[in-house]
Formats: sequence, C-alpha cells, structure tokens
Amino acid sequence: MQESFLHYLWKTKQLNDFNFITTNNEIVEILSFGKHNLNAGPDFLDAKVKIGEIVWVGNIEIHIKSSDWKTHKHYLNKAYDNVILHIVYKEDIPIVRANKTQIPCIELKEKIPKGIYKKYQKLLNNTNWIPCAAHFKDINLFIKNIWLERLLIERLEEKTVVIDTDLILNTNDWETVFYHYLARSFGLNVNILPFELLAKSLPLHILRKHKTNLFQLEALFFGQAGLLEQPLNDNYPNRLKQEYQFLQKKYQLIALKKEIWKFMRLRPANFPTIRIAQLAALIYQSEHLFSTILDSNNVKEIIRLFKVKISSYWEKHYLFDKESKQKIKPIGINTIYLFIINTIVPFLFLYGKKRDLEIYKNKAILLLEALPPEKNNIILNWKHIDFKATTAAQSQALLQLKKQYCNKQRCLECSIGHSILK
Repeated sequence: MQESFLHYLWKTKQLNDFNFITTNNEIVEILSFGKHNLNAGPDFLDAKVKIGEIVWVGNIEIHIKSSDWKTHKHYLNKAYDNVILHIVYKEDIPIVRANKTQIPCIELKEKIPKGIYKKYQKLLNNTNWIPCAAHFKDINLFIKNIWLERLLIERLEEKTVVIDTDLILNTNDWETVFYHYLARSFGLNVNILPFELLAKSLPLHILRKHKTNLFQLEALFFGQAGLLEQPLNDNYPNRLKQEYQFLQKKYQLIALKKEIWKFMRLRPANFPTIRIAQLAALIYQSEHLFSTILDSNNVKEIIRLFKVKISSYWEKHYLFDKESKQKIKPIGINTIYLFIINTIVPFLFLYGKKRDLEIYKNKAILLLEALPPEKNNIILNWKHIDFKATTAAQSQALLQLKKQYCNKQRCLECSIGHSILK
C-alpha cells in the first residue's frame, strides 16, 4: 500500500462506503474532505468534520500506519497542531497532539475497493513504454485533449521559472535575457552551454555599437568564441582576427577557449562556426528583437525575422581555411520552429504572466498551435500507441506527460490514469 494511493482515494472519494467510525467508536460525518496540499504540512487543508455533536474545522493527515506520525516527526512541527482527523490504512498506535489530546483516527483498510487497487498495482508494475499503454487508446478523446491542454500550460510554467530567475538577476532587462536564451538555442543541444557563455561574454550594449557592420559583429563573435586564436591562412579570418584584437582591447574582453566547441558527429550545416555566423547575421539584421516579436501578429512574421543572410565567406566554407562547394546557408525552417517553441513561446508566456496581459499568453499558445509537431523519439512513440500529435502544442504537452508523469509513475495525478482507475 502506498500513501499516495490513500491520498488519491480520499481526494476522489473512491471508497466502498462513507459510514466513518473512529477507532474509538465515534461516528464521524465528513462535511468537507479538505483541499489536497502538495506543499509542506498536513495532507488536506481546511477540512470540516462532525464527530459526535461537535463540528471541527482544520486539517487532515494521511498515513499507511498511524505510527508514521512519529516516524515523520510531525509532533515536532507546529503545522500539525491543527490536525482534526488522522486517516490511516491501519492504526497500530494511538496518536496524541502536543496538548496530550488524542487525534481521532479512521482506518481505511476495509473501505478500499479491491478492483481499483489491483488496477493501480498493474499500472505501477507495468514495463511498457508508458504504464497505461494497453488502455490509452480506449480513453475518451475529450478527456485526453482537456488533459493535454492543462499539461501544455504546466510545461510553459515550468519552462519560465528559470527565465524569471535570470530576469531578476539582469534587472528585468528582457532584451538581454532573451538574447542569452536565443543564443543558447543556436547551440542545438550539443553546443548550448558554449553559446550561452558566448552571449554572456559579449553584452548587447557592445553589439549594438557595431550592429550596422556585419564584419565587426563576426569579428566580435568569432573572436570571443576563441576560434580566431589558432594560426589562420585565409585573408578573411585574418582580417577578422586583426579587427577582434582591436575591439578586444577597446572593450577589455576575455575570449572563451576554443576547446569548448563541439564539432564531432554534427552535420556541417550545424557546425558552431555556421551557427555563430547566423547569430551575427541575426543581430545585424534585427533591432530590439524581443520587442519586435512582442509586436508580431502571427508565426509567419516571426519566421521572417530569422531569414538571415550570412557573409559570403561562409557560403564557401564550413570551417576557417577549408573551402567547400558554394552553398547558401540560411537558418533552416525546422531550426526556426525550435527557436519559437523553446525560446520565443516561453518568453511571450512569461511576459504576459508578469505584466498580467493575457494577450501575450494567448499569443504564445497560438504560435504552438500554428506550428507542426516536433520530430523526436518520444513523439514517435506516442504515435505508435495511437496518439498522433498534429501541432507543436500537442507535442509539447505529450513531452510533459511522458517526462513528468509516465516516467515518474504519477498515474494518480494524471487524468488518464484517473479514468483508467475509475
């Protein structure tokens, strides 16, 4: 028996009967089961019960055994002084409050529907990709869609926590923090940290002084990346190096180590050299990028912002000094989709939340609904169990479901798991 399962039964009121009698043979009428508390303190808050002729208002604590009260050292925590009812699977010892009065106790061991517990055990012991794989396709589509909508909001809330912290550290400078996170996106998993370090080592106020000159922007970015320190043969990178040395002294910049960049097992189009050139071109072609995104009307306008043209040198190179067949190297549409999903949408959502402007939160969700679903193994596996995501909003929700619920066996907190147990 798991304590979380008892929480679930109490919260959803799935018991054999509601004729409650304490272990001291007092009749109990539950007037309010209380509100489930997911934070520290008693399990259910603001409950209301009638024991004999007295109505009690306070909190309810749930345990497998009553002695868990002592095991968890609740007697040392004043937050538990207002517990009016102790719900347990089995009472092994009576429990008293700090004032020496006994806490009324109800045993649930005879009130638990056996069918529900067997289903729950099967979910917990299941070794399929998700615990409910055998049942998922049978769940009502309306229930699935409503749950996915809630999961999408939950995922956005989670994503914005770290952004909010960085905003505080940067005195609520939205443009700067957005620049940091957008630079991370150019790292495409493998080089996320190097791109973040690069952006933080090269402040926006310096870039803005040179934003009308793509050559100087490239000199700053490649120089700060540490990629101009090795001996170079081509004229263009040597000119970049010379320009960077001047700007480095002017702004007292400290370059990163070139060893932090990863090239192995990357397609040439994803080499950090190409991504850095694209980032420099984006800064060159844009002005107050986050403000521009706030003012955008649809996903097409945002996509156009990332249609950048890199310098001609990179049309014939993937690396310095190694010429290749000439090819235009724009930011690919799938990469732009990832920028929107992982950076732009969370920023819009947080901006709307902090400014109490629903228009931006809605805009964030509408952007996800306008984009195709992501392509990864998790989304592919959802398709295999008969749920095909049709938008990025659904794929984001499915990622949240898999990572935060299925992988952690939080079936009792999941609407789909609840439907199966019912």
